[in-house]
Order: sequence, then C-alpha cells, then structure tokens
Amino acid sequence: MNPASTARTAVGTALLEDFSLEMTGKDVPKLEGARDTIPRGTRINVTFLGNEDLEMRLTAARAVKRFGFVPVPHISARRLGSRDDFERFLAGLHADGTGENVFLVGGDPAHPEGPYADSLSLIDTGLLQEYGVRHVGITGYPEGHPAIDGGTLWSALENKHKALAAQPLEGGVITQFGFDVDPVLTWVEEVRGRGIGLPIRIGVPGPAGVRRLLSYAARFGVGTSASVVKKYGFSITNLMGTAGPDRFLRDLAAAYEPARHGDLKIHFYTFGGLKATSDWAARFRKESLA
Repeated sequence: MNPASTARTAVGTALLEDFSLEMTGKDVPKLEGARDTIPRGTRINVTFLGNEDLEMRLTAARAVKRFGFVPVPHISARRLGSRDDFERFLAGLHADGTGENVFLVGGDPAHPEGPYADSLSLIDTGLLQEYGVRHVGITGYPEGHPAIDGGTLWSALENKHKALAAQPLEGGVITQFGFDVDPVLTWVEEVRGRGIGLPIRIGVPGPAGVRRLLSYAARFGVGTSASVVKKYGFSITNLMGTAGPDRFLRDLAAAYEPARHGDLKIHFYTFGGLKATSDWAARFRKESLA
C-alpha cells in the first residue's frame, strides 16, 4: 500500500473509531439484539418523539447504560409543555445516572407546546448543570433547513456555542445527514472560520432501503438530485435496492484534513436498524484495515 493510501486508510479508520448511533424509545429490543456487534462505550442517542412518553424515554436510556453504552438522551425544546416537564425529565435521568450527556433539538412542532422555543432557551435555564449534565450536543445543518434560513441557523449555532462556554458545559455538534461530502466539509470549514472549535459528528445514514432513505431525505430537506445520489452510490430510479454509506465515508476520508477541519467523527442515523448499521460499521472498518 502506498503512503497516500495508507494515510487515507488511517484517517478513515479514525473517523469510525468512536462512531455514535441513534435509536428511538421503542428500540430497546433491537438494541438488545445488536449489542454484541456494538463496541462497548459507544454513544447512543435516544430520540425524543411525540408518540413516546417520559417513562419510555427513561427506560430506553437505562437500557443503553445497562448494556454497556453511553446514553445520550435527546431533549426536544418545543415538545416540553412546561418547566416542570423539563425538570421531571432531567431529574429522572439524573436519578438513573443516564443524564451526563444530552442532545438538544428544537423539535418538529411549528409552535412550542410550552415555554421553550429552541434549544438555546434550554441551555439558558441553567437547569442542565443543576441536574448533573456535563456534555451537551447541538445540531448542525450543512445543507440548510427547509424551514429556517441560513443566517438564522448560523446565529443559532454561534449563540449556543457561546452559551455552552459561558455555563461552562462541554459541547459537540451532530449534523443532519446528507449524501454529498462537498457541502459537508465546506460547512465544517465555515464553522471553524467562525471560531467554533467544538467536535463535530458528521451525520450519515446507516445502510437502508433506497425508498426509505429518499423518504427521510425529503422529510428533512436533504438534497436528493440525481447527480448527488449517484455520487452517494445509488439511483433514484431504482427504489428496490439498498444503499450503505461506503462511498460517502471513503470520499470523506480522502478529503478530511484534521488540521483544517478539526475533530470529526461519525454519527449513524439507523434508518435501516441498529443491527444492520453496527454490522455494517464493523465490516467496513475491518475491510478498511485489510
């Protein structure tokens, strides 16, 4: 193997050394079925969906911890009906020892169900530290957001970065998934140019059916033009196939420069399931080292 290829392999392997995963509150049985293929200590985000209740979310976080992983519960600002709802969730996580790491999102509702309009408002309460939170994840949108303009997104990211530093709380960014490496790394460079040095986890869809990937892409406003998805490795004219992020990760490894882009890792959105994603990651990493 030539030196350039060796260097790319080393970078690609490093990107996957500490990947994170995502699950819903209903996925505890799936997590149990996949746990043998997931490295111990892996960070597993637990989403905050409107059709799940407090106990379901707490149970999922407890399961993540019980199986030897690091729970990262999501907190959806606009889904919280009151300050009491926020405190009950934080208190439950604290009591279970599952609340040191959280991930803050604005949430899907167009209008807040309570007093919190965005994730910055959650940080500003001061309650996170009060209930033992040490690390806070925030969102990044390399390809924008279908309902939020670019200037607002940048202001939000900068303001959350400043608020975390002022608390102080450790922070990190997880990006929305995409199919094209170029806008992702262009966005990362702008993040660094704005003085934001937080670690960034690049959102990547785990292996899944093409139809499902396209449906999620449409929902989240991710670009799905024929040229973009072809770069990713599948065709929008073939909806019966499946696709994994092999080509995306190889392109990312080839273009990633740690001195330029800072600390990057991978976060898998497990649209095709926890086991399919964890099996794929183990196989891809083994092939990269071969």
